[in-house]
Amino acid sequence: METYAKLTGMAWDWLATSGPNILYALLILVAGRFLVKWIVYLLQRALERTGMDATLVHFLDKLLYYTLLIAVILAAADQIGIKTTSFLAILGAAGLAVGLALKDSLGNFASGVMLILFQPFKVGDAVTAAGVSGTVRRIDIFNSVIHTWDNQKVIVPNSKITSDIITNINANPTRRIDLVIGIGYEDDPGQARALLLQLVQEDRRILSDPSPTVALAEFGDSSVNLVVRPWVRTAEYWDVRFDLLEKIKRTFDEHHITIPYPQRDVHLYHHDREK
Repeated sequence: METYAKLTGMAWDWLATSGPNILYALLILVAGRFLVKWIVYLLQRALERTGMDATLVHFLDKLLYYTLLIAVILAAADQIGIKTTSFLAILGAAGLAVGLALKDSLGNFASGVMLILFQPFKVGDAVTAAGVSGTVRRIDIFNSVIHTWDNQKVIVPNSKITSDIITNINANPTRRIDLVIGIGYEDDPGQARALLLQLVQEDRRILSDPSPTVALAEFGDSSVNLVVRPWVRTAEYWDVRFDLLEKIKRTFDEHHITIPYPQRDVHLYHHDREK
C-alpha cells in the first residue's frame, strides 16, 4: 500500500508540474494540424490558379503537408520536455536503417519525383513505358497506374519507368501514318500510285502540310511495294488509318489491282538416270 500511495503521489506531482505543458502540447498539435491544412489549402489554390499540372500540385501539397506536420510534432515534443536534438538523432538513425531496408521503395520515390518534376508524360497521355502500353490514369510517388488498350489496370513501379525507354504517343499534335502497300508485278505501279494519292487527297482529315508521300519504295520478293505516308492529327490517327486501309482494298479491287500473297516460285528439274 505504501508503494502504491508513493507511486500515486509521484503521478499527481508529475501531473501538477507537467500537466500545463501537456495541455500546451496537445493544443500545439491540434492548432498546428489545422494551420498546416489551411496553409496547404492556400498553396493548392495558388498553384491551381497558375495552371500548374494537377499531378505536380498534388505532390507539392503532400510534401509541404508532411514537412510542416513533422515541425508541429517536434514543437509539441519540445513543449513536454523531450529533447528534440536527441529525438532527431534517433530519427536519423532509424531513417538510415529504414532506408537501407527499403532502398527499392526509395528508388521508386526518387523516380516518382523525377516523373512529376520533369513530366515526360502526364495523366491522360497515351504512352509505352516499362513495356506497358496504354493511357496514364495516375502518377503517384511510388508507382504509376496505366490502363491498357483492352482496359486492364497495370500498376508500374516508377523506377521501372525511368530506367526504361518512355514513348509518349500523343505528346505531339500530329502523327504520320506509315503504310506499305504491295501490288503484283503485273500491275501498273503508276496507276496504283495515282489511286493512292487520290484517296489521300480526298480525306479531309489528312493534313496538306506536311504534304503526304506516296511513292514506289522497293521491289519485294512477291510484290512491288509502295509507301503511303500521310500526316494527321494525333487524336484522329487510328480512325484515319483504319478507314484508309479499307478504302485502299476496295479501290484496288474495283480497278483489278492485286494485293498479292507472299509466294515463291519452285522449279522442279527432272534428271534421267543412265541405266
